Amino acid sequence: MADEKDIAHMGDAKAEIYSDWLQDSAEFRKDYRQRITVLKAKDMPFENSPDGLLKHMVHDDLNTTECCLDIYMQFLEPGGQSGKSRRLAEHIIYVAEGEGYDLHWDVDFEVDDVFHWGWADEPKKYEWKRGDFVFVPAYTLKQHVNSSKDNEARLIVMTNRIFKSMGLDWIEQIENAGTYKGDLPTELAGPGWEPDSRVTG
Repeated sequence: MADEKDIAHMGDAKAEIYSDWLQDSAEFRKDYRQRITVLKAKDMPFENSPDGLLKHMVHDDLNTTECCLDIYMQFLEPGGQSGKSRRLAEHIIYVAEGEGYDLHWDVDFEVDDVFHWGWADEPKKYEWKRGDFVFVPAYTLKQHVNSSKDNEARLIVMTNRIFKSMGLDWIEQIENAGTYKGDLPTELAGPGWEPDSRVTG
């Protein structure tokens, strides 16, 4: 019977993974020195998204030196609201302007052969105003509402980008914002994942 030492030396497959890693690191560092340190407000792109009007501040596509966070500003028109969405990454929100509230439907899940995800039937309401931080737990179904009929609200939404690298880039749109006229994005659930019949929205 082969012992651990014999097993460790078995096989003829060859690779240059570590060498490639060194090369990739050197190329990244060279590229990183050319990235944008100050991104001007006029260069931050707007997007009329399924979740509402966004202005992207930090994102991998914007070639900034920040590599850990995705950050965008979300605009809520007077009396308006965002879409309903959920993401596996927890995120935090800074209220830059306005007042309103968040609706959060808490997540509930079970694990047997597959994940079974469900959400609370009724949301929790969290009021916010300028200067507040709002914490949204992982995979919570959420919606932002501007309670003012006269003034715009602006939220700065921050998410840790590491979730993407970990293979946990799960974000779903359950209901589109009223300002978005496109179709609701199609959910493509993978193996080992099953939505629960209690899902709201």
